[in-house]
Amino acid sequence: MTRIEHDLIGDRDVPAHALWGIHTLRAVENFQITGRTIADTPDLIVALACIKQAAAEANAELGLLDAARRDAIIAACREIRDGQWHDQFVVDPIQGGAGTSTNMNANEVIANRALEIMGHPRGAYQHLHPNEHVNAGQSTNDVYPTALKLAARVGVHRLLGAMEVLRLAFAAKAAEFADVLKMGRTQLQDAVPMTLGQEFGTYAMMLKEDQARLAEAVDLIREINLGATAIGTGINTHPRYAALVREKLSAILDYDLITAPDLVEATQDCGAFVQLSGVLKRVAVKLSKTCNDLRLLSSGPRAGFGEINLPARQAGSSIMPGKVNPVIPEVVNQIAFEVIGNDMTITMAAEAGQLQLNAFEPIIFYSLHRSLSHLAAGCLTLEANCVCGITANRDHLRGIVERSIGIVTALNPYIGYSNATDVAMQAYHSGRGVYEIVLERGLMDKASLEAALRPEALTAPQEFKPVPH
Repeated sequence: MTRIEHDLIGDRDVPAHALWGIHTLRAVENFQITGRTIADTPDLIVALACIKQAAAEANAELGLLDAARRDAIIAACREIRDGQWHDQFVVDPIQGGAGTSTNMNANEVIANRALEIMGHPRGAYQHLHPNEHVNAGQSTNDVYPTALKLAARVGVHRLLGAMEVLRLAFAAKAAEFADVLKMGRTQLQDAVPMTLGQEFGTYAMMLKEDQARLAEAVDLIREINLGATAIGTGINTHPRYAALVREKLSAILDYDLITAPDLVEATQDCGAFVQLSGVLKRVAVKLSKTCNDLRLLSSGPRAGFGEINLPARQAGSSIMPGKVNPVIPEVVNQIAFEVIGNDMTITMAAEAGQLQLNAFEPIIFYSLHRSLSHLAAGCLTLEANCVCGITANRDHLRGIVERSIGIVTALNPYIGYSNATDVAMQAYHSGRGVYEIVLERGLMDKASLEAALRPEALTAPQEFKPVPH
């Protein structure tokens, strides 16, 4: 069963059961790119429904939309916000036309559902039209970027929650390993002692810092250009519309939005998306560095560092029996690589805008959505399947410290840099320990040496007397 719909190109048969219409049909035919649809990004669909509801409320208050149509549009939007009809959003997320296909998909679904609510059949647009009524006072060019910002905000807060779960897991491990002495390393060479707790504490702190930067970036996307219509001049809107629709939308969302002070500038500018993507890249880079450390510290079990043990999650090889690989840090590394690539895509798409509009916001949102959702999933995966199950090889770590020449650095304040260098070289060439050489040479007495090499003395600032000249 089909119904006939008409657009400027001509007539087409649209499936009778579909809430979408002819514009969506053409978009589905034109853009078969990813094999996915915007139904896979429910945050965007909900954002669009919020905007359409706010527009209907504003237009009705301004006397530009009658109560019956307003109520039907609002009812349809509320259903979509509650999760209904998302399967009717069928266009590919990557599309030409600056997002017009997505906007029209929303207009048609809302219009046809509103028609049903009013007692009319789908496609009876003489009673309620996708453009004339659902899209009244709007353009894709202000609806779409506003929806992207609303959806991105939800994604950011979801990511912040996932980062907090991971941060707490690292903080818990930092407390668990607070008494585990080990050697720190710089440039992969022995440096000075630290605790494993200090090492894991840095991972928690890096996440905390990035949470703060992400919160700053998301604040920038509170500024919207709704009311700008085509290029920012507000053509086809009431003089009070921009302020009123922002007020209505803020009430629906329960947080304050800001209308951009220059709507012409805001309609062409994608700087907020670039800023947000840059912070996501920062998160990805630091998270990947953390995973590099976890893989290195757990390398072995016999021929590597072997300082920590990651939980075994699956057999690691189809040919080497007993091999277990660090698959969870590896998958998070790969997410980071993707996010870094997405940032380049967003950068180029933002740069490619011309004059009064950037036509490439669909790929900007698609890339942002993947970065946000994959980073959130990666943080939760790393926490649940890796960090919570990490154990320390305490005796091995202590043995490394005792054998290391690096502990001689802790003796600099007591025996002087020159003596410490001589001890280090003698220990290196003879294979003997720093402890016994210092005692043998009479550079320190046993009690003073043991006090200087206490774990707490090795891992924090200490008061000491200057070396006599």
